[in-house]
Parts: sequence; C-alpha cells; structure tokens
Amino acid sequence: IAVNYALSQWDRLVVYLDHAEMTPDNNRAENAIRPFVVGRKNWLFAGTPKGAQASADLYSLIETAKANGLEPYRYLRYLFEKLPFAQSVEDYQALLPMQLRVEDVALNDIVSGV
Repeated sequence: IAVNYALSQWDRLVVYLDHAEMTPDNNRAENAIRPFVVGRKNWLFAGTPKGAQASADLYSLIETAKANGLEPYRYLRYLFEKLPFAQSVEDYQALLPMQLRVEDVALNDIVSGV
C-alpha cells in the first residue's frame, strides 16, 4: 500500500530532487516548537491573557532569532539596547531577527566590552 501511495504521488515526490533545500518532513518545525510543548503546563499559570501573550511574543522572537542564525541571548540584548531609540515602523522592522546578520549582533558585544 505504501509503495502504491508513493507511486501515485510521484510528481510531488520528485520536487525534492529539484529543490535541495526542501525536506520531506517537518522536523525543523517540530524541533522549534518542542520547548513550548514541554513548557505548556507552566503557561497555564501565566496569570492573565496579556501575560500569556507577552510570553508567546518573547518565545516567538527567540525562535525567530534561532531560525535566522542568531544566538538568542545576544539578539535579545541587542534588541533591548536598541529598542528605546526606535521611533518609526521602519526602525522597529530593522530590529527583527530576519533583518539582522550575526555580525550586527556580535558587534554589540565588542562595542560594549563583553
């Protein structure tokens, strides 16, 4: 049955041969959400919906930083140092993990003497 299914999906299956960056599984997504699944019982005690939203926002930033090759602690430190000076939508967007390079965040450590 599995072989028949694979053969019936052949057009979709060979897409992976043309696009090496694609994988036939969702392991990256599952690994990214694993910390949240492990901690979900703790989040029952967020206190308020706003507290739960704040936690979700923070975890989202951390996972997005990881997905973009940034070390989370350094990214958050960079973000919290630069955030008070942001004044426009463009300023805020420039602080998103996908807009930064590892060097941008690492430079912060050199400048601050860490």
